Amino acid sequence: MVKIFIGNLACDTTAEELRELFEKYGKVTECDVVKNYGFVHMSDVSEAEEAIKNLNQQQLNGWRMNVEMSKGRPKSTTKLHVSNLGEGVTSEVLRAKFEEFGAVVECDIVKDYAFVHMERMEDAMDAINKLDNTAFKGELLGRGS
Repeated sequence: MVKIFIGNLACDTTAEELRELFEKYGKVTECDVVKNYGFVHMSDVSEAEEAIKNLNQQQLNGWRMNVEMSKGRPKSTTKLHVSNLGEGVTSEVLRAKFEEFGAVVECDIVKDYAFVHMERMEDAMDAINKLDNTAFKGELLGRGS
C-alpha cells in the first residue's frame, strides 16, 4: 500500500473526484479530502508512481495540484478526536493548545471536530485529562452531551 499526498486542492474538490482521477492509474483503496489537501492510498507502488508522474501540477477544478508520495508521520503517534470546536478555532490555535502538553505531529480540523496526533501517549493522556469537557474559545471540548 502506498500513500500519496495531494496538496493545493480547490476547496470544493470531493473525495469522489480525486478517486476517479487516480483510478485511471490503478486500484485506489482509500481516498480522503481535508480542506484543501487530500490523501490517496493505492495498492501498487508502480501505479502510484505513474499517477504522481502524470497528475503532479495538473489542474483539478481550476487549481494546480501538488502530488507526491506522503512523507507520513511516525507510526507511534497517538490520535485524539477533539469535538465541539467553535467556528473561530484554527488548526494553528488548536495545535498550540495541545503543544502545552507535548509534541504535536499533526492537527487537522474537519468541520466542528479535529484529529490531533501527539508524539507520546503519556502527553496525549495528560491533554485528555486536563482538557476533556473544558471550555476553549467559548465551546466545550470533549465528549459533549
